[in-house]
Amino acid sequence: MKDDRMVRRSEALADGHADHELRALYEREGWERLVNGVYVPSSRLAGLSERERHRLLIDAIFPTMAEGSAVSHRSAALLHGLPLPTGGFDKVHVTRHRRGGGRANAAVIVHCAPWVPYATVDGIPATSLARTVVDLARTEPLLSAVIAGDSALKRCDPQDLDAELQRARGWKGVAQARRAVSLMDGRSENPGESQSRIILRENGFDVESQVEILDADGRSLARVDWLVNGVVVCEFDGKAKYTKYLRQDENPGDVVFREKVREDAMRDLGYPVVRWTWADLGNPAELVARVARAVERAAALPPPRGSVRGTPCGRQTRAHLPNAREIA
Repeated sequence: MKDDRMVRRSEALADGHADHELRALYEREGWERLVNGVYVPSSRLAGLSERERHRLLIDAIFPTMAEGSAVSHRSAALLHGLPLPTGGFDKVHVTRHRRGGGRANAAVIVHCAPWVPYATVDGIPATSLARTVVDLARTEPLLSAVIAGDSALKRCDPQDLDAELQRARGWKGVAQARRAVSLMDGRSENPGESQSRIILRENGFDVESQVEILDADGRSLARVDWLVNGVVVCEFDGKAKYTKYLRQDENPGDVVFREKVREDAMRDLGYPVVRWTWADLGNPAELVARVARAVERAAALPPPRGSVRGTPCGRQTRAHLPNAREIA
């Protein structure tokens, strides 16, 4: 038992090892108790991120899950690859198919629900992607839930979210879940765009995502992150932006130059352009003020020339929540 694998007490005893050997691993040979009855080498844990350690924790508790259970909430979000902020990964969330009897211990939080839609992810039973999003929307802060939901909508049908909201009728947190789901939009390309959109919408701006700007001859000049109040172009510049759009034999400076030409063309049509980065999201009041000033400037100018074309609303878009009042 000196390799890099996970050791379970039940399996070790069945293989003929004794408890004193397991104690020696834990006390003298540099192993750690991940959960009760499960040991891993300290070297395996060293350097793991919070999410990587949580994934290991899921593997550790999986064999002890009751029949009819599924990994859920934040833990299912990790399995589905949804973005979530750091913190809150110290325990595995599990939902059991029953009406009552939730509990928690040092490693697991057990939720209970009368309906558990399943998906198998990496061999682990987890709640479906749509159910995971609704659970997050019920239990996480609004911004965290919307960021995760925006990502999920690239793979999840909005009608599935409606169905899960209907099933959650009367559950704790369903009202905040309705609000979060109504704000989700699969057109956002990264968490920074999601956060920016929510900040703008929560401050009263009309925000249309992924809009194509056309010149007076109908030629496409650019696809922009947002058109705000129909007159201001807004762009979020994430760290990856100037590497994502690199062409063959280009360097980031070429992308920056191309972006400048693109922006000049939009300004020439009459659109004020506002850009920001992750650092600006740390001061949302100033960001909102910048956009508001741009809207005021646009109001004093002639209407922009050319036209715009929105991204079609479909599977990847969650702009409105049908029949929201019926779900309570």
